[in-house]
Parts: sequence; structure tokens; C-alpha cells
Amino acid sequence: MTTVHYNRITEALVPKGLLARGGFAPEAGDGLGEDARCVVMVGNAGPMMWPVFAQERQDEPDAMNAWARRTLAPVAEQLGAAPVYPFDGPPWLPFQRWAQRAEPVFPSPIGMLIHPEHGLWHAYRGALIFAEDVEGLPEYDEISSPCESCADKPCLTTCLVGAFTTDGYDVPACADHMRKPDGADCLNLGCRARRACPVGQRATYLPDQAAYHMAAFLASH
Repeated sequence: MTTVHYNRITEALVPKGLLARGGFAPEAGDGLGEDARCVVMVGNAGPMMWPVFAQERQDEPDAMNAWARRTLAPVAEQLGAAPVYPFDGPPWLPFQRWAQRAEPVFPSPIGMLIHPEHGLWHAYRGALIFAEDVEGLPEYDEISSPCESCADKPCLTTCLVGAFTTDGYDVPACADHMRKPDGADCLNLGCRARRACPVGQRATYLPDQAAYHMAAFLASH
């Protein structure tokens, strides 16, 4: 049986500003079928994807998801993999759980997964399902979440309407705030709570990138 090397996957994704974000051997409960031998997560971190998307985006609903599909499908075909996406469903594939099996990411106090290098400035755009083993999958040392050593947890105290608490995320309060003048800061630059996290400050999204995601969030709520 032929195998694909992880470096080849990385090289195929880089021109689009995307990253191979680790992988794992699927189990029966993942619902991928008996032929699936390896899942490689695909996503972005920081601003590197944005210039590519900004140039290639089309005027269409869910432009980011549509771009991800157009971008990842030919890469999957080139590598002999099947692409799957977090936005296809129901049923929804367990991307958040998969991510925690593929690389060292952890639930943060505001719900997003935090990465020890990229902080909260990352996302998963899809995954590649291989019917053969993938060589060279990165191995990660067991580490603790950076949130465990963060005493102040500014992500829980920075939101002007207290949308984030230890009890969860008040989505209506967040969306309502961004429709008012006081919410322009979040709407134009990205969530204040997300920006307050001290981890991954160098990976903060560009203003246009942050504004795009916030406008998409607001449109969906």
C-alpha cells in the first residue's frame, strides 16, 4: 500500500495560506468508514491565509466556506484523499474533538480552542481523509493548556457586556452589542475578549480579516 508523507501535504497547502495541522488514526466512532486510515486536519493560523482568500473570494453566500471547498477539493484529489468540512451537516463531524487528537489545542475559558503558539487566532477549514497511512505525522509532547497558568484570564473580564463567563457564552448579548455604536471596536477589529488573550499576540488577524469574520457572525445571528 502506498503512503503519503506529511511534508507533501504541507507543501500542497502552503500556496493557499493553509496549514496541515496534525493528524491521527480514526476510530470506529468517528464515522468515516472502514477504509479511512488517517485524518489530517487542515486550517489556518494568523494572517497568512487572508491575502489568498481576499484575492480569490467570490461574491457568494458563505464565501469563506465556499472558498475552502474550492481550495481543498483539488488538493485532496492531488494527494489521493477525500476532503471533509466542518460546515457540512447535519450530521456535523466532530472537528473540535478531532483537533485535540491531532495537535496540542485546548478548550479556553471563552470556548474557542487555544493553541500554545497561535493563541485563539486559528481555525479549521477541513480535513483530508486518507485510505493509507501518512508518514511523518508530527508527534507532540504532553503539555498543559496555557490557560492553566493564566491567573488573570482577561478573556473573561474584557467584554463590555459580559458575554463570556464561566457559565458559557451569551450569544444574543454579544450580537446585540455589536449592532450598537459601543460595539464598533469588536465589529471592526475583532472580539475584545479574543484580543485580550496574551497568547499568540503575533498571530492576531489583520483588521480586514477580523472584520470579515465578525460581520459574518453578526449576519448569522
